[in-house]
Amino acid sequence: MSTAPLTSDFDLDEFDPEDVDVELVVFDMAGTTVSDDGLVERAFVLAAQRSGIADTSDALEEAVAFVRETMGQSKLEVFRELTDSEEAAVEATTAFETAYSELVERVGVTEVLGAADLFQELRDAGVKVALVTGFSRATQDALIDMLGWRDLIDVSLCPVEAGRGRPYPDLPLTALLRTGTSSVAAMVVVGDTASDMLSGLSAGAGLVVGVRTGTHDTETLEDAGADVVIDSVADLAELLGLRGDAIE
Repeated sequence: MSTAPLTSDFDLDEFDPEDVDVELVVFDMAGTTVSDDGLVERAFVLAAQRSGIADTSDALEEAVAFVRETMGQSKLEVFRELTDSEEAAVEATTAFETAYSELVERVGVTEVLGAADLFQELRDAGVKVALVTGFSRATQDALIDMLGWRDLIDVSLCPVEAGRGRPYPDLPLTALLRTGTSSVAAMVVVGDTASDMLSGLSAGAGLVVGVRTGTHDTETLEDAGADVVIDSVADLAELLGLRGDAIE
């Protein structure tokens, strides 16, 4: 997009999009680019009930609180924390994916307003677009196809394909390698959860951007390492100088 790489010492007041050289933007899905109206949490409740993880209302409330706290992480890793064996964790994860698919079919999902247009603008500017998720490959593919995004992105990744899910750096770093991005400084990571911010930070991303359309609030995102928090992905093009003036 321009000349100088981003740096981790980000200062929004001194940020000049004309000096930014972004090669790759790594986006989270649910809550960041995909608006699913809380289907992740609803699917978890169904999975917990069906797999017997939470057999009382108090246990379910405690488990849901943990899921909110760890939103964005690999679903298998979350269930490993909530169960007492690998077999139970795998069973619960399968129950979650099934429940989520059922809800998506029944309720449907939509893009966060402006997401598809943003993907196109980035690619028109020569910037690669990656989608990462804590879902399985089957669920991720179903969402991408339902939203018609297959031709708008360069790569999509789920935890099993990268090694570890968030908050580890594996997903953005794998996206960087898959797209041939020249350095971590040329990568932007965007998400709605603390796990997304921690993943981008650990990966050394030049810019880590939080959005307010999902699970965690501004304070939580900033505490987890967000360089900047914007209302939604629709504001990213302006922040990066693709259109209009940079956000102030």
